[in-house]
Amino acid sequence: MAFILHIDTSGDVGTVAVAADGKMLHTRQNADTRNQAASINVMIDEVLNNTGIRLRDIDAICVCAGPGSYTGLRIGMATAKALCYVLDKPLLLDNKLTLMAFGQYHKHLSEYDLYVSILKARDKEYFICSHNDKFDAVITPRHIFEADIASLDTWKGRILVAGNVEEKIFNSIEVNRLEIMNINSIDLATWALYAADALKCNRTVNLSTAEPFYLKQVFTHNTNKIS
Repeated sequence: MAFILHIDTSGDVGTVAVAADGKMLHTRQNADTRNQAASINVMIDEVLNNTGIRLRDIDAICVCAGPGSYTGLRIGMATAKALCYVLDKPLLLDNKLTLMAFGQYHKHLSEYDLYVSILKARDKEYFICSHNDKFDAVITPRHIFEADIASLDTWKGRILVAGNVEEKIFNSIEVNRLEIMNINSIDLATWALYAADALKCNRTVNLSTAEPFYLKQVFTHNTNKIS
């Protein structure tokens, strides 16, 4: 039996969970995002104690690595990498957009031709990805401006959109069927399945080079005065 410790600090609610062979055993959540750095290790202890699993018995650690809160992502990633390093365990990184799409795909399968995930980044900017009815990536996770959404080559056939966006951004898109699910969180049960398959297929990442999925470039302003 393979045990995976799941960590998600990308959004408004921090989540720590333990799964065994694709089945969630116990979950602990904390809505105080200002206290995630202090609470995450306590949450890990709690889920392990509630399942009777020792930290050294964990087979892998899986992190939802974004997109999301910059500070939150760094907290989750730093915690996971430290544990992997100390325990000599593999690290799995999952993208929140992919996990949201997989949750809907697992529920509906071939009912839709495309499964699209979209999250708001800031005003008129979004994160997006899409997968077909075999869950092959059509559009890999990326940052996009609202004006460019309609021109994406993904609006064909029956489409299910999962995300936290206003429906009006799809007004100019003509498709056979478009259904929008207003969600911005991960389905934990399907995340457990997705992570278990990733571990089985050895889709682990290099511990030293692993980084959160920011998806957007970080811009800095040059405050040096020109003399």
